[in-house]
Amino acid sequence: MATDFWASSHYKRWIVDRATLRQARADDLQHIDDPDFLTYLSVFFANAITKLGKKLNFRQRVIATAIVFFRRFYLKSSYCETDPFIVIAACCYVAGKAEESPVHIKNIVAEARLFFSKQPYGIKSFSSDNSKLAEMEFYLVADLECDLIVFHPYRTLMALCKKDSSSTVIAEAGEVGAGVDDGARYWGTGEGQLELPAEALQLAWSIINDTYRSDLCLLYPPHLLAITALYLTLVLHGPTRDLILQKPQPAPSAETHANSPPPRRSSRQASTSSVGSKKSPQDYIGFFAGLNVSMPLIATIAQEMISLYSMWERYKEDIDSSDTARSAFHGQASAQTQAGSPYSATTQGSSKRTLSGSRSASHSRVGTPAESADEPRKVDGAGVVTPAMLVQVLVRMRENRASDPAQHGNGSRPVAVNKMLERTQAAG
Repeated sequence: MATDFWASSHYKRWIVDRATLRQARADDLQHIDDPDFLTYLSVFFANAITKLGKKLNFRQRVIATAIVFFRRFYLKSSYCETDPFIVIAACCYVAGKAEESPVHIKNIVAEARLFFSKQPYGIKSFSSDNSKLAEMEFYLVADLECDLIVFHPYRTLMALCKKDSSSTVIAEAGEVGAGVDDGARYWGTGEGQLELPAEALQLAWSIINDTYRSDLCLLYPPHLLAITALYLTLVLHGPTRDLILQKPQPAPSAETHANSPPPRRSSRQASTSSVGSKKSPQDYIGFFAGLNVSMPLIATIAQEMISLYSMWERYKEDIDSSDTARSAFHGQASAQTQAGSPYSATTQGSSKRTLSGSRSASHSRVGTPAESADEPRKVDGAGVVTPAMLVQVLVRMRENRASDPAQHGNGSRPVAVNKMLERTQAAG
């Protein structure tokens, strides 16, 4: 097992650039009606893994590992040439083993078959044969190159928000970085951790959950995602934001002390005792300034999260509100719009780009109140996107690929289940 993130396969082989992501989706772009659907499919699959993981009683870390496995697999495969639902089940199966929370293959198959047979998925063809999932497990591990160690932002978040700086925290493996075991952590000194109320810490945790609904876990190291979650929490959490906006009280000058009469003994004792019990307010801005990371890069990741929440205005799916910070973002966007803030989310969300590189006008408006779950809505004249709609998109993608003569040559060769089988067939 890797003991250091910077020496691990996660950092060396699975932090990719945007060109790699575009290349991975090149085949899907040829068979999809609207490139924006690929962004919604990313959210859709992450939600499906989360829901199935909860049915299997997985911890959040196991669910996050399964999502990372799913995204890594589809760096080498396309949605239109595979069955993503059997891949989801295989990712949960392998993630349970990798995170030492194994579930028997029979339970995985039974739960996945029952889960995907219901609406909005309506998948009646999910096999009840355990050997199919076992076979998919081998294809998955092969495409993952047996790299099953995944680092997550959750431990970094808890280390940065440690309330008692004198106590030790079991940190994520490799937290301190290669060659600096006795020195500063890669994000800063490790001293003076950020103190947040429980609600703000839960919000930061939910924002990290939302990063897995995009490709950010493939683009950036986990400690940057944790810091970005804290950065956004200070904006979205009202009480914490109010503390930042408060002006610090000016310290009394030496001249004031000289002119003031000496206090009586009783009051002097009271003031001395109060000094020991009074705590200085947290310097949130100074905390971020002291981190050994690029704040422009943190702002870039935050902008991508804002774009994700902006896109989410059109997407309607019933999910556990405790797993996402979506409602907090839309509530803040609504308050900014009503207050007439020049920094409303309407301006922030306008820089969203699709996978094809074009700007999406339907994602540019965020500053609207969040609607109820049962109320239909439209954003910039575009209708909502639902999971049932995305299932139909997947079906059409596979049909379009199957009917494309360029994919079959003379048409005598069947469509492979995934690229592993395709390479086997090509080898004869």
